[in-house]
Amino acid sequence: MQNIILIVDDEPDIVGLLQDYFEINDYQVMTAENGEEAINKAEKQPDLIILDINMPDMDGLEVCKKIRDFIPCPILFLTAKVEESDKINGFQVGGDDYIEKPFSIDELGARVEAHLRRENRNQVKTKTKFDGNLVIDYMERGVYYCDEFIFFAKKEFDIIELLSMNRGQVFDKERIYEGLWGWESEGDSSVVVEHIRRIRGKFIAAGSRQYIETVWGVGYKWVK
Repeated sequence: MQNIILIVDDEPDIVGLLQDYFEINDYQVMTAENGEEAINKAEKQPDLIILDINMPDMDGLEVCKKIRDFIPCPILFLTAKVEESDKINGFQVGGDDYIEKPFSIDELGARVEAHLRRENRNQVKTKTKFDGNLVIDYMERGVYYCDEFIFFAKKEFDIIELLSMNRGQVFDKERIYEGLWGWESEGDSSVVVEHIRRIRGKFIAAGSRQYIETVWGVGYKWVK
């Protein structure tokens, strides 16, 4: 089974070089050219991330800080210069190694292999979604906003899971009820409206924007 590597760098030449090298060496490669795209690609749970530090808008240290608690794989920083204080900062936010530019492609390949060998390949991967300051960990069934846990009851989280994993798709309340409560449950679909009201209230209390949108006369959807 191919290992999946996520390469993040705002320099297309470096991304192309690394992608060609790792694909030739039988890795599956994903790429991102900025921090926001990197966070979105990290949802796919790569086996290792090569992350450039010096990117505009959101640098590699900030990306690492945002994903580290939810993405367990090794993170290798690429950087044009490495001062001792830079290394300390990188390790403190959860980085595993530093590669200094210009680098030897074969040395980088050897370091990637070494980190992957040390990884426990039997580790169960969780499915995670990042949306700005919101993180949904589907295995833990946890929702975090600005790194703060938001408690949702079982059915509330079930609704969040259904809508967020089908972002942009509209579900009427009958379909939600039948899918989550079942045909033979006592009660009716009006309970869905109350659960969504509670979900929205908890997002408001956490300072979050709303993610569930009402499509009047039709149903509900998770905002893209």
